[in-house]
Amino acid sequence: MAYRDIYLIKDLSRITGLSIYTIKYYLKMGLIKEVGRSSETNFRYFDSQTADDLKKIIAYKKENLSLTKILELMKEKSAAV
Repeated sequence: MAYRDIYLIKDLSRITGLSIYTIKYYLKMGLIKEVGRSSETNFRYFDSQTADDLKKIIAYKKENLSLTKILELMKEKSAAV
């Protein structure tokens, strides 16, 4: 397995400028996914792909797309890969 950067939700918040609440909401909607969880602390872990996905979501929001439409676009792109 190739090395991936691993982030906590607070790191994603700092990188993207999104609030932790917003990131949790996107997670609940299925826009992003965690790559794992700590069994000791129950912290969620994310990878650099998640950070990239959040940046795409931000760009789509700037184009005034709804979260439902963004979810459709994200699913289409992940199915194409």
